[in-house]
Formats: sequence, C-alpha cells, structure tokens
Amino acid sequence: MSTYKFKTTNIKGKQYVEVNQRVIALRTLPEFKGHSIETELISLDTESCVVRATIRNAEGTIVAQGMAQEDKASSRINQTSYVENCETSAVGRALGFLGIGIETSIATADEVDMAIKKQDTAPDRKQLTADIVSSMKDAVKGGKEAHVKSALESKYTYTKEQYEEIFG
Repeated sequence: MSTYKFKTTNIKGKQYVEVNQRVIALRTLPEFKGHSIETELISLDTESCVVRATIRNAEGTIVAQGMAQEDKASSRINQTSYVENCETSAVGRALGFLGIGIETSIATADEVDMAIKKQDTAPDRKQLTADIVSSMKDAVKGGKEAHVKSALESKYTYTKEQYEEIFG
C-alpha cells in the first residue's frame, strides 16, 4: 500500500484523503482482497444520527470500526442528507483505523470540511447569551416570572428562538 497514491484535498494547508479514495484502496489493493464494509445505524431521530462502520477481513473477522455522528442542522447539505453523510464519515474513519489513507490524519477531507463549516455557522455564544438575558429581563417586567424561573431551573438548554417563544 505504500506505493498507492491517494488523491487528497488541501484544507487550510494540510492534505486530507477523501473517503472515496479509501474505499477504492480497500476494493482494489490485493492486501484487502475479500474485505467487506458494513454499516449500522446506531441512533436516528429527526435531528441527528450515529452510524458505526465495521470492516471485516476475508475470514469475516472484524479488523476495524469507526463511528460518526451528524446533526441535521449543522450544514446546508445535512438538511437533506445527514444520514448519508454520517454513514460516509463512519466508513472513512473505519478505513482510517484500518490504516488506509492515514499518512496525514485519521480524519478525512469530508470530516474536516464539515467540522470547519460547523464552526463557521456556530452562533456567537456571547451575543446569544446577551439576547437571552435581555429576553428574560423583559419577561420578568412583563409579569412572566414563572416562565423565567422554569427556564432557569430546567436541565435543558434553549435556543434563542425557544426563549423568544417562551417569553413572548
């Protein structure tokens, strides 16, 4: 495998192997003859999913596994394809743990790209907190102290939109 040339993607100055390149290596290199890829949906709801990928050798023995989690709201593509992206990421990680395409990183180009997109679209926490505090003050002034107390005592974290809905 040391002579196999993986196509990579440059992300912020570092080269990452793409998942499809890892799959091609598994399917074409003689040392992986008879290996198989299995995926299992561990968790799925309307907002996120978790997938486990398992790589078995020709004898059926598990030689590597990888897990991935994706949130539907984390990117534009995930709004329609979060399950598929999760499966792809899990496969890429499992193949990485098998040693395929890890010259620079276990993470694949797809994973790193998605992580960067998540960071770029993450809400500004300071502004969000300030907006929530302001909403809570307004709610207290408007006679909705019970809502504020309930929200503060809750073990749940609310989004700005949820606070606006609660506090009017």
